[in-house]
Amino acid sequence: MEHSGGKYKYADFGGLRERAVALRRAGLSRRQIRDRLHVDNNDILNRLLEGEPPPEWTKRPNAKDYLRYRARELRLQGCTYDQIQVELGCSKSSISLWVRDLPRPERKRSHEEAAAIAKRGWEAKLRIREEERQQTKDAAKQAIGRLSARELFLVGVGLYWAEGSKDKPYERRENVTFVNSDPGMIQVFLAWLDLLGVERERLRYSVMIHETADVAGAEQYWADLVGADRSTFNKTTLKKHNPKTVRKNVGDSYRGCLVIKVLKGAELYRRIEGSWYGIVGAARTADLGNRA
Repeated sequence: MEHSGGKYKYADFGGLRERAVALRRAGLSRRQIRDRLHVDNNDILNRLLEGEPPPEWTKRPNAKDYLRYRARELRLQGCTYDQIQVELGCSKSSISLWVRDLPRPERKRSHEEAAAIAKRGWEAKLRIREEERQQTKDAAKQAIGRLSARELFLVGVGLYWAEGSKDKPYERRENVTFVNSDPGMIQVFLAWLDLLGVERERLRYSVMIHETADVAGAEQYWADLVGADRSTFNKTTLKKHNPKTVRKNVGDSYRGCLVIKVLKGAELYRRIEGSWYGIVGAARTADLGNRA
């Protein structure tokens, strides 16, 4: 079972019901079962316990008396409030009221042992969170499926307008230049150029990277990615190192940015700019329709 927030929290409903029924027949209350199984949805809990009668001790008016007695018994055994809460399913405020006259249990662990246990618990939570993140990403990835030509065209226009060079009102150059450090962005951009019929012979590549990085390795990486000979790349642009700064873009995964220029790209640039403003206009029209 996943923790709260995951898409597949109650995916194994049958297995979860078996556990819930077993706990019910062992004499646990609804609150205890909820806390043991981390089921915070009352409708789900009702379905899990459907047809299973409550244990006798939970029936009023003696339920609270039993809980108070059991809470004091557990406290005398050295249990913490958290442990009693998990065992009985009561609120900490009620537990405090019932056992406040009893001596506090002696610490059974050293500070270092407690810290190590807390660390393991936190690491387990981080693993669960990472699993939930990956499940969400995988589900979103699968939902995309195949791209139609129109979908790829629209994605490419938006991609270029976000990351490509653009003309200024005071400086009309109409050049098509795309710069990015993400290999996926580069691959999508090249697929988009293929869709538009831009021949690879019209493309020129160069690398922009910090001078202290593995320049040759980065050049070879980008050459392999785009399927071009490294010797055909234009001169690499090196960023000078400032000794007063601490670089975070380090390690084997740092390969700088790849620059892709399209020769004779004025007509292509006009199509990109026109298409982008077409998208903007269509989005505004759709927005007005939604407001009506």
